[in-house]
Amino acid sequence: MTDHPETASQTAGPYVHIGCTPNFAGIHGVYPEDLGARMITGDATGERITLIGQIFDGTGTPLRDAMIEAWQADANGLYAGQEGADPHFSGFGRCPCDAEDGSFRFETIKPGTVAWPSGGTQAPHVNLWIVARGINLGLHTRAYFADAPQNDSDPVLGRIEHSVRAKTLLAQAEGSGVYRFDIHLQGPDETIFFDV
Repeated sequence: MTDHPETASQTAGPYVHIGCTPNFAGIHGVYPEDLGARMITGDATGERITLIGQIFDGTGTPLRDAMIEAWQADANGLYAGQEGADPHFSGFGRCPCDAEDGSFRFETIKPGTVAWPSGGTQAPHVNLWIVARGINLGLHTRAYFADAPQNDSDPVLGRIEHSVRAKTLLAQAEGSGVYRFDIHLQGPDETIFFDV
């Protein structure tokens, strides 16, 4: 077997929106709507919520060319494709950040607790994946809900070595059914990212 040198990495921009969200990029007629534009596809069970936020670079400037994907369980803690999962909820969302202020928005369902492989449950959360120009590998994080009592026993939150940083994973309630989750790529409020 011959060793081959690793090829150079490639950032995810500036053309990521053309391939992943063509309607957003102004290319119409490819798909009726961009994949992931709607997570709720019918009369889904559970509390409807809106997850909003912005992605900030190390200087505190919002990223206006980022794209974020969400993947989550339904109100009963089941992912799409699992037996018994809500057929009216895809569990997957994709949102290009707003070109003016870098904001993102997901109309979704508040997820239920999810089974942990070795027993117990994970607190309600939304898995997030972020790509943008200048990010060589997509970043993975989670948005937990600050008002969820299950956070105290969550096996992932409980493994964070510097527990003071766990707050960077908590979406805060902002009015009825709205949660804000800002993502900081660097700096003193840097969001925790997972190596998955």
